[in-house]
Amino acid sequence: MDRVQIFTDGACRGNPGPGGYGVVLVFGDREKELSGGFRKTTNNRMELLACIEGLRLLKHPCAVVLTSDSKYVVNAMVKGWAKRWRSNGWKLSPSKPAKNPDLWIDLLDLCETHKVRFEWVKGHNEHPENERCDALAVAASNGKDLPVDLVFENPEVPEGDLFSI
Repeated sequence: MDRVQIFTDGACRGNPGPGGYGVVLVFGDREKELSGGFRKTTNNRMELLACIEGLRLLKHPCAVVLTSDSKYVVNAMVKGWAKRWRSNGWKLSPSKPAKNPDLWIDLLDLCETHKVRFEWVKGHNEHPENERCDALAVAASNGKDLPVDLVFENPEVPEGDLFSI
């Protein structure tokens, strides 16, 4: 199984506001960067999307070390919170829904394809790949004509309807 390192970061100007994500993938001596953004979203959505987009780039199952400065993402995956939210019908408690289930579904599905170990790194602490991801995310959040984050801006749209747009 190929071993890949993925570094991720999300950024948002305002929360919610224009947001972006940045990803650096490292495989041996090869490196790939990607980024993207939305006109109105949240920092946590961008942190999640960075992980998802990095994992989506992999063409076959890999052993991945995914490094993020998001305690929200890392703790939810390492401590099993995301799986628990899923098993509870995306509820934190009987009266409180979990946020971002659309993205957690994608991330959990990708983690079933790949063997992913999540690691947390302190952000803005001179970690070279984290700093690069931050720069990519911030640049993406500043982009012109950013697309709509359909789920965030239209939360009443049933998930199944998003695929017919």
